[in-house]
Amino acid sequence: MSFNDGWRFAKTDKVPETPPRDWESVTLPHTWNAVDGQDGGNDYWRGTAMYARAFPCPELEPGGRAVLEFLGAAMTADVYLNGECLAHHEGGYSTFRVDITDALKDENTLTVAVDNSANDRVYPQKADFTFYGGLYRGVNLITVPAEHFELVKDGTPGIKVTPALSDDLKAATVTVETWHNGSEVEITLNGETKTAQNTAVFTVENPHLWAGTEDPYLYTVTAKLQSGDEVSTRFGIRKIGFDPNLGFILNNRPYPLRGVSRHQDREGLGSALTMKEHREDMELIREIGANTVRLAHYQHAQEFYDLCDEYGLCVWAEIPYITQHMDAGRENTLSQMKELITQCYNHPSIVCWGLSNEIAVHGMSEDLMENHRLLNDLCHKLDSTRPTTMAHAFMLDKDSPLIDIADIGSWNLYFGWYLGELSQNDSFLDEYHAAHPDRVIGFSEYGADANPRFQSPRPESGDYTESYQCVYHEHLLKCIEERPWLWATHVWNMFDFAADGRDEGGNNGQNQKGLVTFDRRLKKDAFYLYKAVWNKREPFVHICGSRYADRAEAVTEVKVYSNLTPVTLFVDGKALDTKDGKTVFTFKVPLTGEHVIEAKAGDCADRITVRKTDMPNQNYILGRSGAVVNWFDREEYAPSCYSICDELGALLADPRTAGTVRELMELIQSSRGDVAVSALNNESLLTMLGNTPVRELLRRAGEAVPQERVREFNSRLQKVRK
Repeated sequence: MSFNDGWRFAKTDKVPETPPRDWESVTLPHTWNAVDGQDGGNDYWRGTAMYARAFPCPELEPGGRAVLEFLGAAMTADVYLNGECLAHHEGGYSTFRVDITDALKDENTLTVAVDNSANDRVYPQKADFTFYGGLYRGVNLITVPAEHFELVKDGTPGIKVTPALSDDLKAATVTVETWHNGSEVEITLNGETKTAQNTAVFTVENPHLWAGTEDPYLYTVTAKLQSGDEVSTRFGIRKIGFDPNLGFILNNRPYPLRGVSRHQDREGLGSALTMKEHREDMELIREIGANTVRLAHYQHAQEFYDLCDEYGLCVWAEIPYITQHMDAGRENTLSQMKELITQCYNHPSIVCWGLSNEIAVHGMSEDLMENHRLLNDLCHKLDSTRPTTMAHAFMLDKDSPLIDIADIGSWNLYFGWYLGELSQNDSFLDEYHAAHPDRVIGFSEYGADANPRFQSPRPESGDYTESYQCVYHEHLLKCIEERPWLWATHVWNMFDFAADGRDEGGNNGQNQKGLVTFDRRLKKDAFYLYKAVWNKREPFVHICGSRYADRAEAVTEVKVYSNLTPVTLFVDGKALDTKDGKTVFTFKVPLTGEHVIEAKAGDCADRITVRKTDMPNQNYILGRSGAVVNWFDREEYAPSCYSICDELGALLADPRTAGTVRELMELIQSSRGDVAVSALNNESLLTMLGNTPVRELLRRAGEAVPQERVREFNSRLQKVRK
């Protein structure tokens, strides 16, 4: 029975006797950070709040039980019934249940204290996304007879299905395990029913395979007790494998995983999503043609895993063990992993369990290593059918013993955005693959922020233009295409998402690396690049630059993305040129006034309108429409002396300036906590970073570093003659 209505809410740590009438009336799902968690302001609130509601005692069979089900309470929760604390749960992303039977009265007050404040034991505590607070998923009341399936332990579904395919894929052994307090259970699969104490084994001849996006077939198994209590689950029969040279293997054939990552929030709603939003996200991911999704950086709603099962997307599932290891957090990582695997085991879409993400950014320790060994062992104990993986930041030593703990691995690389050149993504992957030919390697994050307001005829890294995001992803797609041994690649990110610590790129409180805007209303041009490469079902043609209407150049470049060929470009109704090729088609168009530009390929067409202007439209340029204007982008410096315009390598190489620039880098790191900035303290990467001007790194940091401090450091550098 849904318990989503009738709640009262207040930011308080006092447990009420009855739901106070002066508290705010709310309906679940609900988060108190739906606005302040995504506006980048100082009003982002983390703390303890109360949810309270009244309800009558439910009807129970003799010996029956009443259990409350919480699908997501961020980040810790205490459940009170009639003033008595019945449960404490730490972890904001998993289901937990509470047996309330013995505390029930004729009329009851249920109160849930939810806390997302900072602490040293519950993950996540440091990461580039907003930590929403609240009962942001639904709450249910479950009543069961005396004889019933297990509900409370680790949020279990009460049933576990393990299919095992023969090598030739012509037969499958399906083991079904159940947990209950009854004597016997009837388990039914494919019309066959077996009676067992807990476990039944079925043989399925010539099984209909779960074959990814091509044919995501699902079976259903049902278990029933004599009391009438019943549980069921869907599952898929498939065989997965991982090879250092072939990548991911599905049902005995190479099946390159190419897709995106996703955060579970949306503008105006925060993390309080319903099935409507989950389905809309899935439709956009399928439109782009992805066959995999990394569900970052925590356990997502069961509804979304269900959608991945149905649509055939292969899933990387992980816990929020991210960015900064906490010595007091070991038990929380283990409990969150136990809940993730217990609750998600039956989903055929899930192909690996993620132990952590960029966890070594702030340094290594033996406690961190032991935490990972324990997590890895736990995963293998709970699930022998899927490998473990980790997402490593690019500054981690390629020979780090941390990499050897998980079964497979993947790298988060941002060359060409946070630092360095685009080509360094290629060289990094090639060098790592050559040095470790027996390791299974993936590409877990890559991306560039883009605000669709910003456009440029000469896009460059750091300008936040939609134009540069296209240049960036064109290169990375080619990089990936040339390296089929990458077991999976995941764009960071499918959607813009809230990051309360960010203030950059003209949109405060957001990470804008998404291919779709935070509100899901606008598909950026790079979205269509991926659609052209991955989506072979839906013919289309798309002209980039529809938001770049005012153009000051005499001859402008018009770029077209399409999964068709050839593409013909028309200007004011007259054919200009026809190009053969694939995916990316570029044309040079002379500008004399206002022009209607149309691209046609097959039966598909798209059009935009552009106009020649005397001067560039300043609204297209970061820093002239309410965004940050850095003084150092306009300042002139004495060229005979050092300045922040000089490359990092040169400044570090000179002992007279090395100390100053390291102080500046430490200031950037402590202010922003950004992964890319943290890399500057890793000596092994200095050769990669050597040609990056310090000014570029400061530009990425935005307002996180006060400009008066930058002036101070630059003044010190200007006193040192080259």
